[in-house]
Amino acid sequence: MAKPASDRPLRPATLLVRGGQMRSNLDETSEALYLTSGFVYDSALQAEQTFTGEAQHFQYSRFGNPTVQMLEARLAALEGAEACRATATGMAAVHAAMLSHLKTGDRVVASRALFGSCHWIVSTLLPRYGIQTEFVDGADLGQWKAAFKRPAQLVLLETPSNPMLELVDLKAVCDLAHEAGAIVVVDNVFATPLLQKPMQFGADVVVYSATKHFDGQGRVLGGAVLGSKKWIEEVLQPFVRNTGPAISPFNAWTILKGLETLHLRVPAMCRNAAAVAQMLEERAEVAAVHYPTLASHPQYELAKKQMSAGGTLVSFTLKGGKEAAFRFLDALRVIDISNNLGDAKSLITHPATTTHMRVAAEERARLGITDGALRLSVGLEDVADLVEDIAAALDAVGGETAPRKKPLGRMVVEETVAAVKAPPAKAAAAKAPRRARAAEPAAEPAAEPAAEPAPAPAEKAADSPRKAPAKRAAAPAAAAAPEPDLFQQGPKRR
Repeated sequence: MAKPASDRPLRPATLLVRGGQMRSNLDETSEALYLTSGFVYDSALQAEQTFTGEAQHFQYSRFGNPTVQMLEARLAALEGAEACRATATGMAAVHAAMLSHLKTGDRVVASRALFGSCHWIVSTLLPRYGIQTEFVDGADLGQWKAAFKRPAQLVLLETPSNPMLELVDLKAVCDLAHEAGAIVVVDNVFATPLLQKPMQFGADVVVYSATKHFDGQGRVLGGAVLGSKKWIEEVLQPFVRNTGPAISPFNAWTILKGLETLHLRVPAMCRNAAAVAQMLEERAEVAAVHYPTLASHPQYELAKKQMSAGGTLVSFTLKGGKEAAFRFLDALRVIDISNNLGDAKSLITHPATTTHMRVAAEERARLGITDGALRLSVGLEDVADLVEDIAAALDAVGGETAPRKKPLGRMVVEETVAAVKAPPAKAAAAKAPRRARAAEPAAEPAAEPAAEPAPAPAEKAADSPRKAPAKRAAAPAAAAAPEPDLFQQGPKRR
């Protein structure tokens, strides 16, 4: 038997674990996965009444599903919204939120700094249907005021923006938009509801790519649209029901499980991101660093007012353009090159050639997306490893030649075997930070050692069939070092 609902308001961490929970008559602990396309009825009358709305019963998973409903209820509770509809992807959420509300002759005002696909919807798709669109610089309130001198029906904005982390004053823009007759749709994916709740500043609709922080482990796609009960049921639901951007119940279940740790992951990722941003500001190879809670960010005061932390993304621009950016990316050994974000793993991309490559070059330049710009999604790794990885890659930009990456399996074999066989002094040297090793004076050439006996057959079998990497010069022998810890000595990257 289900417990009665708590009569006290629950805090975000509790909502992320228990919000929207709906147990079956089997009283399962974990949320049930209803992996079904359809549902059966007790009678023909029940079927008829379900379709007329007289009876409440699940019909078809394109319209609704118990697992999906749990996800929607949990996200609505976290956001403080009256209702939510989950979608197959984040872009399905943006598309549905806009197209369900608009018709020919309507007018949309959008911040210029948008994700590439969102920019395409506003600049290319909507005009095909006779919908007027206008872009403004999101940080410029004067441009917003000028745009709202004429009536509008919808506003689309991101804050912080993808990829350069520009902020929009939510309260000011929402007030202006409402005076012009528009609803405000905010893509809040970079901030998450833990760091910023746009509805508290007047936003009408909030959209998410649940693929990002909500899942947070790179497993499934998903999206969400949140708003008032009236707008969700009367405007969005008919569009979703009949056009079919439904999320898979399996994906919804996976995201539900991901949400249980969101309050642990996001703060830790924010702390790592802030440390990385501070480190990048100190490097001569970096022309600019963009992070909302850095004092150097032009909208630092607005960030403090709207956000509880700076977020998990850092954008920065390297001197030397595309050549420097690509050299930096290829020199990384821990951080992966990927256009995803919000993952437990740190991921980095070059927006001008990936996420925003289809945005016109002139528009990219206006947004600050130069050929040297990079977007880093900071994950849950030890921040010292991230800082060392970035520092070594910046050193490579400055002139060092980065070695070619090796396949993961080969790296595991070679470095693990080398760690096991390394003498204590060499093991201690290998565990020193990379930059510390670089600063050490080169060791004097050692006398030619006597020939070693041939290894036993069993030892040969354990060795990698490939040539082991060249060993670094050993540090001068001092006190005996402990046996190497394989978890610390393991491969840094493929």
